[in-house]
Amino acid sequence: MTNTSASTSVNGLTRIDLTPRIASELRADQETLLSGHVSADIRALLEERGVVAFRELNLSDEEQLTFTKTLGTSSQDYKITKITMDPLENPNASYIKGAFYWHIDGTMLDIPIFASVMSSRRLSTVGGQTEFSNTYAAFDDLPESEQKALEQLKVVHMFETSQRYVNPEPSFEQLQDWQKHQPNTLPLVWKHRTGRKSLVIGSTASHIEGMGFREGQTLLTKLRDWATQPQFVYRHEWTVGDLVIWDNTGTMHRAIAYPMDSDRLMYRTQVAGDEPFA
Repeated sequence: MTNTSASTSVNGLTRIDLTPRIASELRADQETLLSGHVSADIRALLEERGVVAFRELNLSDEEQLTFTKTLGTSSQDYKITKITMDPLENPNASYIKGAFYWHIDGTMLDIPIFASVMSSRRLSTVGGQTEFSNTYAAFDDLPESEQKALEQLKVVHMFETSQRYVNPEPSFEQLQDWQKHQPNTLPLVWKHRTGRKSLVIGSTASHIEGMGFREGQTLLTKLRDWATQPQFVYRHEWTVGDLVIWDNTGTMHRAIAYPMDSDRLMYRTQVAGDEPFA
């Protein structure tokens, strides 16, 4: 993790911006974080910077749940999801490879989650880093004429589309399972109630309404490549005990591919959102 600015301290939190456009590291003791007294500061920084990282915080399961509660209402009834390739620990392990591609969580929903809170328990010896892209900054840097054109478009998101990255030749049974998730049509540009705007793209984006399939795919691919340029991206190199929070409403993310037999294990909790795509 490379520091790009001097540290600043507010309310017992020491902040270090990790890149100019996305991600900050915070340093604080566990007691301060679990008290909830700085939760408003953390949420504000999260909305400003997209990603907030804590190094080697080493929270227990219960402490991670407690910390998540300080940030807002859990979207999972305060449960921990184990992110691992091991089907004995994660019944949805077969879908994990889909996380190797840029995506936004919750595009099958009208109101996506606000934030994810992830801690590292075991690491892969190969790959396993997590990358984040600032979709606010990516939109802001587009030419004004292109911004206005994109604001008129709607994208159909499909779970099937994201799974075809991993398995381009599914069985009929697999296809039926994927298609249990209904398509969801969302604006290409999310106009947030704060006045900020962000791109809603990623691996679930199937096609653009009213546009030919090839033309729409070309535009979606172009925008993904634009939004994942180095100036918009932060890569987190995990160490055991790290805890990272990301604003799911203004970022995309992906895991760097790691082997199926990897021992990698992450614990994720989530904070419910209250703002629909608009």
